[in-house]
Amino acid sequence: MSVQMLSRCGIALLLFVLGSGCSWVGLGGSSRSDECKWSRSSCLYEGGYEAGEEDYAEEEAKRLNKASSDKLRRSSGN
Repeated sequence: MSVQMLSRCGIALLLFVLGSGCSWVGLGGSSRSDECKWSRSSCLYEGGYEAGEEDYAEEEAKRLNKASSDKLRRSSGN
């Protein structure tokens, strides 16, 4: 096989791996949280809330913030 042919195959393989989100080689995945890490704006929703959804979202945010604060406090030794 010629060097040129090997080069073309290598480039095609590289493009395939990059196009598949690198999940084939374990560098990434298709989870929503991974997408949000790289492009936060792609995960933001700008529509309205359904009935009761806003209250739930606020309570869940409070719960997650408290859990995060507690974890930080424990890790700092306080």
